[in-house]
Amino acid sequence: MADLQTDIRYLKGIGEKKALAFQKLGVFTLYDLLCCFPRRYEDRSVYKPIGLTVHGETVCIRALVADTPRLSRIRRGLDLVKFRAVDESGMVDITYFNQSYRKDGIHKGESYVFYGKIEVSGARRAMTNPVCEREDSEGGVTGRIVPVYRMNAALNQRTILQAVRQALESCREELPELLPEEIRRAEELCTARYAFENIHFPADFQALDIARRRLVFEELFVLACALGKMRETRVKEQGFRLQPVDVEEFYAALPFRPTGAQRRAVSEALADLSSGNVMNRLVQGDVGSGKTMVAAALVWAAWKNGLCSAFMAPTEILAQQHLSTMERFLSPFGIRLGKLTGSSTAKEKREVKAKLQSGELDLIIGTHALFSQDVEYKNLGLVITDEQHRFGVNQRSAMIGKGARPHVLVMSATPIPRTLALILYGDLDVSIIDELPPGRQKVDTFAVDESYRARLNGFIRKLAAEGRQIFVVCPMVEENDDLPMELKSAEEHARELQEAFPELRVACVHGRMKPKEKDAVMAAFVSGEADILVSTTVIEVGVDVPNACLMVVENAERFGLSQLHQLRGRVGRGSHKSWCILVSDADGEEVRARLDILCKTNDGFKVAEEDLRLRGPGDFFGSRQSGLPEMHVADLGGDAQVLQRAQQAALRLLDQDPSLAEHPALRERVNRLFHDSADSFN
Repeated sequence: MADLQTDIRYLKGIGEKKALAFQKLGVFTLYDLLCCFPRRYEDRSVYKPIGLTVHGETVCIRALVADTPRLSRIRRGLDLVKFRAVDESGMVDITYFNQSYRKDGIHKGESYVFYGKIEVSGARRAMTNPVCEREDSEGGVTGRIVPVYRMNAALNQRTILQAVRQALESCREELPELLPEEIRRAEELCTARYAFENIHFPADFQALDIARRRLVFEELFVLACALGKMRETRVKEQGFRLQPVDVEEFYAALPFRPTGAQRRAVSEALADLSSGNVMNRLVQGDVGSGKTMVAAALVWAAWKNGLCSAFMAPTEILAQQHLSTMERFLSPFGIRLGKLTGSSTAKEKREVKAKLQSGELDLIIGTHALFSQDVEYKNLGLVITDEQHRFGVNQRSAMIGKGARPHVLVMSATPIPRTLALILYGDLDVSIIDELPPGRQKVDTFAVDESYRARLNGFIRKLAAEGRQIFVVCPMVEENDDLPMELKSAEEHARELQEAFPELRVACVHGRMKPKEKDAVMAAFVSGEADILVSTTVIEVGVDVPNACLMVVENAERFGLSQLHQLRGRVGRGSHKSWCILVSDADGEEVRARLDILCKTNDGFKVAEEDLRLRGPGDFFGSRQSGLPEMHVADLGGDAQVLQRAQQAALRLLDQDPSLAEHPALRERVNRLFHDSADSFN
């Protein structure tokens, strides 16, 4: 007898090869499969007479096959099966490419249902490669609302559909009712069983809406319970109680005046440090808003209290940049700084570790090397992580474990609308820096198509001649047969640019390179050894090249607005006038409207709100970037109001049952959420 944790291989027709294909989609058990919700639906429930169909519409028709299907071999690798189908209103010519089995599978004089796109030319109607099944077939994929699932090359929609149907039939009675009855009734939500049946096989669109409402609330409710329990655990932890400091002494030594937003963030964090409880604070601000200065102020406060600090960066090049910045802020006070990364020599590592152990360093900056097993700290009081989504809870826990419950500050340059940030980061206190320092360069942004290529190349040549540097970002690493030909690949485009600009030095960096290779290429660009850096989005966060004044993004329609805004933030960091050029040949008003938003504003929070409104949160709320678990059905942008209600309900339940002992199924799901998302859940 199957249950929800039964292996996917249990299902009829799922062998080793298909099981591996499902595993690539994150599906290992029958429950994983049932939680693999459709990404969209096709309405095949309405039949239309052939004579009433119009050009370009996708439609279901019932028709009689009027002649015997004919097989033609046009050339090697190209077979055609053709025949005509009719109903009382008209006729349609149907063609199948490279589906020779259709010749013997479709019979003259029998009725079938066809689903596909109609092409009309004069009085002639045609369909190419439509879905086809007998009119009287059971469990078919026409005459109903049909789910469309994510798939890969080894899985087709029919295979997934049949697997889901089997799983649902086997485990219908096992589906857990996670929501307490009083919450379900108060929110007017359907049962779990109804929801799962109608999210996969909706009786109609009303049933689909009812099912989705239930599953969205449940998913956000579980998330809110997890965040609530996480926050409760952290609030109870006692930490170093720092003695109050006069932060004006720190500000007076800075080479600039802090903004009001920076001062507010520092004050909020200092209040945490002197509260007696462990600080867990997120400082969120746009690119260039001055988050590092806030971190420096807290390092200074920890130093004044005799505590050392550790600053963890996701890459070696960022670690070096932070070291240079922190030295500028902290050296006037005599604060002793050090660096520890994977590429440090054995001698350097020994010396730094000895100094950390003896208390001769007040601040250590580095990568994951900071939490190596043989690194010991004396009086570690503050841990700072840059770009918090790059470090999972396991990594940060290892770092925090180096001290006696040190305070934690995490920083993110991913703008999130204020109200949503306060909900999403329910496990952290949030400081938002929504003000840029005076003098920060505005980056002029333009959206162009391929017709501007010659002018763009001339602009690149002009800037390079003036000694400036250029970023060029592509959506792909290398040519891929599965993706559209017009997509630029980083490696191929780097070769094209080198041919177009033989006098310039073109470098290329992407995520498939080894970390040391990436760091070497980036370091060379930072030091001015390359004029153009062609890259994938590995340069999205953090890299500081003041001499770079042009960001070109190829196939800009492939990126989210928030991601494009992050890329734009790589330029305008020095004294030179800077530009961002978004290149896209994609058709459609929606694409133009999205890119125009970037052209009209440099405010990351406005961009984020528009991104949520237009696209949903995929670009900056995906599990890799936000540190939140992947959402199966909820949309953290569009479902923000539901999230708020779910959070309120979760907090009420946790007040009554803090350990969820009275709700074992919910407790198990929350624990599983922590376990499955250990490397991303912050």
